[in-house]
Amino acid sequence: MRLRPLGARAASSTCTLREHRVAKVVAPVRVTVKSLGNWHTSWVCQSGPGGVPDVVQPTPQPVVDDPAAVTEETFATSTGVVEPVQEDAAEIDFLGESTEGDLHFHLVDSLRKGKVGLINVFGMKSLDNIYSLPLARLKAATQSVLDVLDVPESFPDGNPQRAIYCSRTLNLRSIKAIGYDMDYTLIHYDVNAWEGRAYEYGLETLRQQGVPVDGLRFDPDLVIRGLIMDKEYGNLIKVDRFGLVKRAMHGTRMMSWQEIRELYGREVVNLRNEGRWVFLNTLFSVSEAVMYMQLVDRLDLGMFQVGAGNISYQTLYGMVSKALYRTHVEGKLKAEIIQAPERYVELDPEMAQALLDQRDSGKQLLLITNSDYEYTNKMMSFAYDPFLPPGMRWRDLFDMVIVMARKPDFFNYNMSLYEVVTPDGLMRPVLGACKGGLYCGGSARMVEKALGVEGDDLLYVGDHIYTDAALAKINFRWRTALIIRELELEIDALARGRPHRDALKELMTKKELIGDVFNQLRLSRQRWVHGHTAAASFDDEEGINETLAQLLMVMEHLDDRIGPMLERDGEHFNKRWGYLSRAGLNDKSQLNRQIEKYADIYTSRVSNFLRYTPYSYFRSPSQSLAHDRNLSRYYEKMYGTAKNGALMGSSSDSSSNGNNGVVSPCGEVPDSDPEHEQDLV
Repeated sequence: MRLRPLGARAASSTCTLREHRVAKVVAPVRVTVKSLGNWHTSWVCQSGPGGVPDVVQPTPQPVVDDPAAVTEETFATSTGVVEPVQEDAAEIDFLGESTEGDLHFHLVDSLRKGKVGLINVFGMKSLDNIYSLPLARLKAATQSVLDVLDVPESFPDGNPQRAIYCSRTLNLRSIKAIGYDMDYTLIHYDVNAWEGRAYEYGLETLRQQGVPVDGLRFDPDLVIRGLIMDKEYGNLIKVDRFGLVKRAMHGTRMMSWQEIRELYGREVVNLRNEGRWVFLNTLFSVSEAVMYMQLVDRLDLGMFQVGAGNISYQTLYGMVSKALYRTHVEGKLKAEIIQAPERYVELDPEMAQALLDQRDSGKQLLLITNSDYEYTNKMMSFAYDPFLPPGMRWRDLFDMVIVMARKPDFFNYNMSLYEVVTPDGLMRPVLGACKGGLYCGGSARMVEKALGVEGDDLLYVGDHIYTDAALAKINFRWRTALIIRELELEIDALARGRPHRDALKELMTKKELIGDVFNQLRLSRQRWVHGHTAAASFDDEEGINETLAQLLMVMEHLDDRIGPMLERDGEHFNKRWGYLSRAGLNDKSQLNRQIEKYADIYTSRVSNFLRYTPYSYFRSPSQSLAHDRNLSRYYEKMYGTAKNGALMGSSSDSSSNGNNGVVSPCGEVPDSDPEHEQDLV
């Protein structure tokens, strides 16, 4: 955008805006926002002599060659002209993200060089004041403004269950289009109601085939998302990020550690072997997994009289999978839901406003779902129309709607495209998609061409790790967001389980300390026995042996307490499987690894975007490595108190240490705990 010189001020001066800033010394006007103890105000504007606000009357507007290029976000101030960064002027910032969509100043070179101008926001008098401004003071001042806007505190001070978590840095301002899945993304179902009904339909199909299903009941606590079905052995397993089995269940019976070790040893689960392993990617998998594990029990009891002889666990899974597939494809369940959506859908009034904000910010929105048009229309109308402005319907939110997309094929192939042309869903074939259309089928490539976006211009939001996130990222380099509704329960369980995990870690630390002494004594005894040392401490061999025996008894006693505590870890989320994101005490689950690998950001629901706005810049937290933890004592010893004459982390403002204001009595910043850091950063 090329700007001409701004017009003259309507006040007494006739100098240009730049000259006016140079010549005039302004005094601050205090705008009271909220009482904050000793910090009562926020500096938000400037004034001229006599306290009269220094506002240009009328406010000069930039003159441009193309009037259509002026956007709502271009405005003039006494500091300079603010305008959005256009695509041709965008650069790559220091975190590797595009600056397109950012706001920037025009005609402020002298101000940036510190030669002219005053900064009168949040108590600062110059640009350099930001470096000395205490973090706690700035935090209180910024929150006071947000309080006036009725914006809640951001995480970690705000609600962690409604936070958006970042795995890979993402500048939402530079995103030009946002695509959404529907089921369990824009529409959230009551899992017990939806999957329970799907389970019942599946049982009826199997009953007609002679499968012994009488007496079975849906148990939603039997499985969680992220588990893996082993079709070869009839097991359900939980593996860590390395693919090693940590917990397992045969049928509905949890297996012991000894059984797991004997069956799987150090076998690494490879999800590419789809003939054996089935990863529970989504909540739609719950009913299938519950039914399969229950029927494994009945197969083991010899209750099956299907076909000519005994069937394998593989065959059994095929029967269960086909029964549940028919439930979805034949539309029995969806036809029932359409008649009474209030029984299955959990409404979230804030969803509509989140989408409106994104659309009004200039982003193109699209809906890509595998559901048919009739079902999509009924569900979206039920969930969104009551919460939209008068006269607006859900279709008005989207620049393009694609039903029956046939994901994952949608991201793999160029399939035929049909336009939905009548309210009852009649279609006609078309060669290409256009903005504003309603289509069936097609492909991701067609979407990019129709909307004029590609690659990381587009963010896709869904609940299925493979079909919504992995393929969009691998094949098209789209940015991705995962909706994980259970995250809200997971975070609550992590908070409730914190005392248990702290006690467990303390016991593990005690065993480690005692074990270190035991191992050193054992090694010293070994050297003495073999004549490799003449240590005087081994003059009393009997006493050393007695010490080793007693230390061994203490460690075994600790094991008796640690083992059961490990089994109970995560029981607030699920008593059988523990936490969704963890496998073992300190390691991540396979599910969490998949999330970090394929999702740039993840959250519990779409309406969480409300707190973060369409202009947020999501920065991934620092990753704590095994070798960069617990270095505070080393730092203090080598570079801290002795060399600098001051305690590490000492500051006039305790919260400026970047550790949420937490310091030890001596002023040392506590070492970060990766496990706690994950849900605090």
